[in-house]
Amino acid sequence: MSEPAVEPVTPLPLTGERTVPGVPEENYWFRRHEAAYLALAEHCAGAVVLEAGCGEGYGADLLAARARVVLGLDYDALTAAHVARAYPRVRAVRGNLASLPVRTSTVDVVANLQVIEHLWDQAGFLTECHRVLVPGGRLLITTPNRITFSPGRDTPLNPFHTRELSPEELADLVADNGFDVTYLGVLRHGPALRATEARLGGSIVDAQVAVAVAGTPWPADLAEAVAGVGAADFELGTDALAEGLDVVAVAVRR
Repeated sequence: MSEPAVEPVTPLPLTGERTVPGVPEENYWFRRHEAAYLALAEHCAGAVVLEAGCGEGYGADLLAARARVVLGLDYDALTAAHVARAYPRVRAVRGNLASLPVRTSTVDVVANLQVIEHLWDQAGFLTECHRVLVPGGRLLITTPNRITFSPGRDTPLNPFHTRELSPEELADLVADNGFDVTYLGVLRHGPALRATEARLGGSIVDAQVAVAVAGTPWPADLAEAVAGVGAADFELGTDALAEGLDVVAVAVRR
C-alpha cells in the first residue's frame, strides 16, 4: 500500500513585519534571526518553553530540538495555522501577548525574539512573562538595537515597531518588571560578513534598504552576498554594546 500524499505547506507571505525562510532576498535577515535562536537554544534544554510571538515558526522548531515541549504563540490566525502545519513538534496556539493563555507558574522558559519592539505595552507583557514562568524560570529576549537602526529618532524607522530599545533600556525594562538580567550582549557581523561589506564598499544592511526604498532590481553582487549569508556569519558578544545590531538578554524570574 502506498503512503498517503503529504500536502505541501504554503509559505507565509512576506509582509515586512516578519521574516520567513527560503526567500533569497530575505536570507540575510532570516540567518541573522536564526543565529540568535542557535545561541539561546542551550537555555531550553529539557524545558517547557513558551515562544511568545513565534511568527513563521522556524525558531520555535529550532528550540523544540532541545526542549521538552515548545508552545508557539502568535496572535495572527493565519500564522498560527501555518505553524501547526509546517512544524508538527511545535504546539501552535493563537493568543494575545497582552494576556498570555497560560496558567501561572507553569513555564520554564519564555522566548521572545524580535517581538517586544512591536508591542504597545512592553512592561505589561513582561509582567505576563513573570506570571507564567516558574520561580527561577528564564526569559530569553532579543530586539533590534535602537541606536543602530533609528539613531536620534523617537519614532522607529520600521512602521511595524512601536518602541525600539538600546541595550541599557532593555536591561532596565526587564529588571523593572521582576527579572534579574544574567546576560546582556549584542549580535554583530563576524569576519566573513565584515569582509563582504568591505568588498561591497559599505553596509550590507544599508545596501538592502536602499534597494527596497528605490524599488530597483538587486545588483548582482549584493544578491549573491545576501544569498550566501549563514547563521555562523554572526557573532554574539558583550563588548561595545551600543554598536551591536540586535540586543540579546537572558534574565531570571525573581
